[in-house]
Amino acid sequence: MNPGTVEQWGRRQIMLDKGKISAFQMGIMMYPTVVVTGILLLPSLLAQAVGRDFWLSPVWGAAGGYFIVWICCWLYKRYPNQSIVQYSERIIGKIPGKLAGLLIIWFYLQLNGYVVREYGELLVGAFFPRTPILLVMGSLLLVSACAVRGGVEVLGRSAQLFVPVVCLLFVLVVLLLIKELDLRNIIPIMEDGMMPSLLGSLVPFGGWYGEFLIISFLLPSLTDSNKGMKWAMVSNSLIMFTMVVTNLVVLTLFGNAAPRTIYPMLEAARYIEYGDFLEHVEAVVMAIWILGVFVKISMFYYVVVIGASQWLKLADFRMLIFPVGLLVLILTVWGAASLQELAHTIGTAGPFYYATIQYLLPVILAATAWVRKQAQSGDLR
Repeated sequence: MNPGTVEQWGRRQIMLDKGKISAFQMGIMMYPTVVVTGILLLPSLLAQAVGRDFWLSPVWGAAGGYFIVWICCWLYKRYPNQSIVQYSERIIGKIPGKLAGLLIIWFYLQLNGYVVREYGELLVGAFFPRTPILLVMGSLLLVSACAVRGGVEVLGRSAQLFVPVVCLLFVLVVLLLIKELDLRNIIPIMEDGMMPSLLGSLVPFGGWYGEFLIISFLLPSLTDSNKGMKWAMVSNSLIMFTMVVTNLVVLTLFGNAAPRTIYPMLEAARYIEYGDFLEHVEAVVMAIWILGVFVKISMFYYVVVIGASQWLKLADFRMLIFPVGLLVLILTVWGAASLQELAHTIGTAGPFYYATIQYLLPVILAATAWVRKQAQSGDLR
């Protein structure tokens, strides 16, 4: 296949979804995509691994988000109007590029299965113990499938509608908890130096901030792609701030008991009590979780469907929506036997596996593209 033909394929494939979003909408979409599971499971994972300084780990880990945003935007400038699945073939060749694209598609398919399982475990474990977990997970996947069928524009507008509500409810919960917080639990800060919190940052670095690789699928749909990096960086900063605030709330509320909590923010909401008219506001935390996780699952769902359509060179991505949804549902059961096993996987082997796909692979693509550019210009000695 000659270069001209490859470029024509790129133009055809991007027309799989004719919807357009702004860079601002992309930033809004990425916020819940990364942070929603971070505020639920990450505090306890980090507290177990790091100790008192776990609230600092998201600060160091945020460097990964900034880095991957820069890499994705640099590659997009080199290969405009194409996603990472498409330009992988142009950079490293057809067969290696196909393998790289398949690896990315499988990764987000598997990751979406993990997220859907977390959602199902939380709802069934905390609110609906008699409801079959497959029914809970399947119903959300069905709603997400309808959103994905509408394309990236529907996902962007959904995020624009839900994210302000999520942020407002989150701020409300934090404000209502202020009187219960004990700032003495933070002290001493960095008693054992920076190393524990730096090592702890590997978890959010690989498992959460690396998810900004998704923007490589969204950049071709932007009406103002020149602002893509700016709003992705802003989104990453807000995610870091939210994670730090969440971890501080958990630390100052639970102290040394933080590592033993499964859903810290959900348990924290049970401490809220003002008179006889405001108590048991776990439903508020659940509302944050459901709205945010809907956006996250829909985003992963969309990436898998669009990526697979580009990989297979299909004319319409919609034919893959329900088969992909069925695969995700299967992976929710196959991926882990319980929430504890899933949390253990995410906190141990997970960061290294996630970092390999979300950091190492794009770095290899960027390095290869740079070497080829230098060779073509005659600057490579």
